[in-house]
Amino acid sequence: MSDARTQPSSEPVGESHAETYSFLGPAGTFTEAALAQVPQAQGKPWRAVNNVGEALDDVVSGRSVAAMIAIENSIEGGVSATQDALATMPGLRIIGEYLVPVGFVLVARPGVALADVKTVTAHPVAYAQCKAWLGEHLPAHDYIPASSNVTAATSLLEMDDAGRPTSPADAAIAPPTIVAHHGVVVLAQDIIDNPNAVTRFALVSRTTGIPDPTGADKTSLIVELPSDRSGTLVEMLEQFSTRGVNLSLIESRPIGDEFGRYRFVIDADGHVTDERVADALLGLFRFSPNIIFLGSYPRADHQTIAYDRRYADDVFIEARDWLRGLIGGEPTA
Repeated sequence: MSDARTQPSSEPVGESHAETYSFLGPAGTFTEAALAQVPQAQGKPWRAVNNVGEALDDVVSGRSVAAMIAIENSIEGGVSATQDALATMPGLRIIGEYLVPVGFVLVARPGVALADVKTVTAHPVAYAQCKAWLGEHLPAHDYIPASSNVTAATSLLEMDDAGRPTSPADAAIAPPTIVAHHGVVVLAQDIIDNPNAVTRFALVSRTTGIPDPTGADKTSLIVELPSDRSGTLVEMLEQFSTRGVNLSLIESRPIGDEFGRYRFVIDADGHVTDERVADALLGLFRFSPNIIFLGSYPRADHQTIAYDRRYADDVFIEARDWLRGLIGGEPTA
């Protein structure tokens, strides 16, 4: 899918087309809702794509200035397809994160009742979040994975030349906004198992610039362990713990070249210009053969980072000045 839709723009025609934003389409997805939170994307063309790889390839190739991708779900954890893509596609930076509350409805083509449903289609992450409801209300259903929940819903409406549905699915899991975009009917509301579910999205660009620190920041990294031996993971974590840097996310992903080889996706509290975070990165650089810096950017929840006073910037600076004085032969008190 490569259709683009343009948001209302006050900028001159032609200028906005150099600033296309990609998102997982079609219209009505949670990814589109996340992109709607980005002020600089308003009034610019939005390009709907089929998957995370295509969205990031748009950025790498220059077709888009940035792409909105799902990076973590509060129930299911990190999105492995996103993590693997960020680890293997060079030159990408996260420049912002956005939170979208998640809710689902069960939809079908007109004329289908809940009692008629034998097969359900959905994105795997959405399906996993609705398993309890499905187990209670449709215990014998079959499942067909889809690239997105909106795609799952729209597939129900596709017909062959004889007017018969082309999809083997009877119903789909979709966001509640689906009925505003497509002619499906809602069979059941609020089918998500955990009503507090939230998905975190990242806006990814090619820029090497880093947003200024706000005091409520996050630094994202992918770190490869140097070897498969006892204590290696502890050594990596010590680079953060000994500098007072909290990790809000750490997940492992296989590198794929041999058993026992892993890379770790890490979100650290703080900005790369914070002394404690910068010192931790220096330690990581000495420790790991491969570090991917994905960016420092403001947290979506705007929560100020709390840390022990021992790890404040001025403490690191004072310690360096003290050492410099020792080396330079300055008198000590």
